[in-house]
Amino acid sequence: MIITRSPLRISLGGGGTDLPSYYRNHGGFLIAAAIDKYVYININRRFVNRFLLKYSQFEETDTIDAIKHPIIREALRLLDVDENNLEITSIADIPAGTGLGSSGSFTTGLLKALHAWNRNSLHPGQLAEQACDIEMNKLGEPIGKQDQYIAAIGGVTAFTFHQDGRVEYRPVALSDETLFNLEDNLLLFFTGYARSASVILKDQDDRSKKNDQAMIENMHATKELGYKSLDALESGNLAEFAGLMDVHWQRKKARSSGMSNTQINEWYDYAMANGALGGKLIGAGGGGFLMFYAQDKAKLRHAMRAKGLQEVRFRFDFEGTKVIV
Repeated sequence: MIITRSPLRISLGGGGTDLPSYYRNHGGFLIAAAIDKYVYININRRFVNRFLLKYSQFEETDTIDAIKHPIIREALRLLDVDENNLEITSIADIPAGTGLGSSGSFTTGLLKALHAWNRNSLHPGQLAEQACDIEMNKLGEPIGKQDQYIAAIGGVTAFTFHQDGRVEYRPVALSDETLFNLEDNLLLFFTGYARSASVILKDQDDRSKKNDQAMIENMHATKELGYKSLDALESGNLAEFAGLMDVHWQRKKARSSGMSNTQINEWYDYAMANGALGGKLIGAGGGGFLMFYAQDKAKLRHAMRAKGLQEVRFRFDFEGTKVIV
């Protein structure tokens, strides 16, 4: 039996510049952090020569080609798996479609498990690239590389996306005090809305491919916010970082009418009036989690609880995708 654990993530600045439609022409930059909420993948050998797959649905098939789950099917093809007596099960701490990069975490976790099953080892960067190849190239999803890379690597990490497709990354140089305060004062609240990231990102992707000037200028500004956020974090100026989160959110809403809605805007404004210094919606937009940097955590928690929003408390994960059994 093999069990892997792959972390979900939050974006801290520059999100969206990791899409090929942007970085291939302009280069991208963002900061992301892995958190201690996970996707788990379990692979076990069966006594029956049929694949048994358990995720949000249930499948039992004789061949790889008959598998309906696209990521599982392509991962098995990529690793040239020649056994069909495998049971593959996935369990997640947070539901899919909530903006925390679950698809990328699922793909890296599955690939890590299959490599371990085949007794292969590979660098986290290689794992991330294989996951990107499946989701972006083989399946044609209009997504970026952020989720796969931060899931594979973990930590609080700065990523540079080069025009030729290369990805450079390094840990954000946080002092112990800054790391503690960042982790302690970032709060996540579930909006109750789930959505497909691909649907939200397709508009951005299409407009970037058409060189839509409003979209390109928005992404340029977003990338610059990523650099400014890095400077604020590494200098320990978390109040400035919180203010940049708010600017980032205003830029993000300007990209598409589907980024937010009246209810999310109302919750956001209420949080800003009740203890938050800055915040934004995590992920592609349209739903998922609101994240705030809190000046007064108790006041903000009470205010959001009164609005019916559930908080999910978290810590950062510094291990990335790993085999745990």
